[in-house]
Amino acid sequence: MKNPRRRVLAFAGAVSGLVALAGCAKDAPQDTWQPAGPNAETIDNLQQPVFLVAGIVGVIVFLAVAWVVFRYRDRGQAIPDQTHGKPAVEITLTVIPVLILIGVAVPTARTIFDLAKTDDTEMVVNVTGQQWWWEYDYPAIGDNVEKYGLSQPIVTSGQLVIPENTKVLLRVTSRDVIHSYWIPKLNGKKDGVPGRVHLLRLEGSKPGIYAGQCTEFCGLSHAYMRMETIVLKRADFDAWVANQLAPYESPAEGTLAKEGEALYIQQCSRCHQVNGLADPEGNLIVSAPEQYVVSGAAPNLTNLMTRNTFAGATWDLLSKDCRDSVWNASSDEFGSKYLSGVSAECLNQKDLREWLRNAPEKKPMYVDPTKLQETDGKYRGMPALGLTEDQIDALVAYLLERK
Repeated sequence: MKNPRRRVLAFAGAVSGLVALAGCAKDAPQDTWQPAGPNAETIDNLQQPVFLVAGIVGVIVFLAVAWVVFRYRDRGQAIPDQTHGKPAVEITLTVIPVLILIGVAVPTARTIFDLAKTDDTEMVVNVTGQQWWWEYDYPAIGDNVEKYGLSQPIVTSGQLVIPENTKVLLRVTSRDVIHSYWIPKLNGKKDGVPGRVHLLRLEGSKPGIYAGQCTEFCGLSHAYMRMETIVLKRADFDAWVANQLAPYESPAEGTLAKEGEALYIQQCSRCHQVNGLADPEGNLIVSAPEQYVVSGAAPNLTNLMTRNTFAGATWDLLSKDCRDSVWNASSDEFGSKYLSGVSAECLNQKDLREWLRNAPEKKPMYVDPTKLQETDGKYRGMPALGLTEDQIDALVAYLLERK
């Protein structure tokens, strides 16, 4: 008799321990229980009572099952009285779950409709998923121009930058397969579906970085398809916009960065756009990734070093200490730290150089590069360029000036 009881107690203790450990993570980057915006708070206000009710029901069910297992375990006794055919018991056990479900369904439906509202949004950003990164396009339309100074479109990737306390309308779609956009601390999920546009309202109440993850299995490097939303104070956001729209400045003659510019034009500009970049004859260079990449797009690298991440927000451009300094900055300090960009001292040389050396080895992008005939000769992601270490030095020097 003691052994079964010990097993049950041990099981209960293990479950309790796991529950306790689950709550140990403090300020987890993708914690839905730590909302940082009105939409996420709406979700949290719903999930907390629902989880409480579910927890109470779970405990009651667990105790009832445990009591039945011990009370009526086989000891050679007669079969106990059955409840079948007792209307009072059957009606009670039907009505109680129905009432619980109604109590959950009504506020859930109301919350869904509240989150679906988009008529109060103040800014528009087009969000496009592809294997395996997110593109952000700030179109020069409506309030984007009149209220936020977006006189020209801004195209970036990896990190969505928005002003605080601003209802931003995301128009989410995809270029290839189904992806799913989710910043847990700011709102729920929204699928990016080829040929369709799904609307999502995003708003951050406090300056900072909010991490997310593609939550729809989308192929080989699905686990490497991440995203971050940067919330800035309005003045800092205006400074970010001004910097993104500033004219291109070519590196000084005779520098390593100037060598990197020439190499970039030769090796990278066919897929990756840098706004304002011109060839030696002065002709503006417009990338044509649709000729080389399955998705028909590659990240725009204009002002790359104003971002903290690269390759689908999979790796940091900042070294660990500098990254921690930005992530852990107070609300008042965050804007200036983020806007300072990535310096040579703070650059994460290891991961960036590994990426330039052999991107497919670092982030799997196709199963067999010898079978390019299946994709009409186009790559699914960035190929290995066969760069020498000197060429990588030059490219890094050039990219460091893109901020």
